[in-house]
Amino acid sequence: MGDVLALVEARLRTALGEPDARAAVTFLGTDRIEVLRFLDGDLVRYATLGMSAAPMTDPTAALADPVKGPRAELVLSVRAGLADTDKVLRPLAVLAASPQVEGLIVAPGASLDVGGPLWPGAPFSSVLVAEGGGLVEDLELDDPMDPVRFLPLLPMTQNEAAWKRVKGAQELQERWLAHGTDLRDPLRAGVPLD
Repeated sequence: MGDVLALVEARLRTALGEPDARAAVTFLGTDRIEVLRFLDGDLVRYATLGMSAAPMTDPTAALADPVKGPRAELVLSVRAGLADTDKVLRPLAVLAASPQVEGLIVAPGASLDVGGPLWPGAPFSSVLVAEGGGLVEDLELDDPMDPVRFLPLLPMTQNEAAWKRVKGAQELQERWLAHGTDLRDPLRAGVPLD
C-alpha cells in the first residue's frame, strides 16, 4: 500500500510540480486521505492521495479482492484568488474516502455529491467525474494490479447535476462546451439548460 502511494505522489509531483500545501483527513474505519495543493500560474490544483491505496470493489461482490480492481485519485483545478477554495480539502477527502465508506466505484461519468457547498459560497455541491489521462497520465502498476487513474472533477450546480441525471454526462459536457463554460471558475453560474 505504501509503495503504491509513494509512486502516486511521485507521478503527481512529475505532472504538477512540488505541492505548496497538504492536509490529511482520517474518517472512522478508513485509511488516511491526504489532499495536496499545487499552484500552477493562475490555477490552483488539488489532488487526493490515499484513495488508490486499495482497489475499489463492487459492493455486491461476495469478497473484496485486495489486489485487483480499479484505482484512482481525484484532481480538482480552479482559478486562484477568486474564492476560498482551500476549504475544499475536507469535501475532497470525503469524496476520496467514498469507495471505502460507501463501496462506490468512482469512474468517469459518475456524479459525486458532498451534501453542501464545496467551499464557502460555492454554487456547487457536487462534481462530475471526467476522463483521466490528460493532466496527469495513468500510473501503471505491477501485474495483476490495475493502473491508477487521475480523474478530473468538474464542479456542477444543483440544476446541472439534476440535468445530468436525466440527460447524461456526455450531454452536460457538450452543453458546457457549446456555451464556452469556464469550468475552472469557482464562482461561475450554471450553464443554460433550456
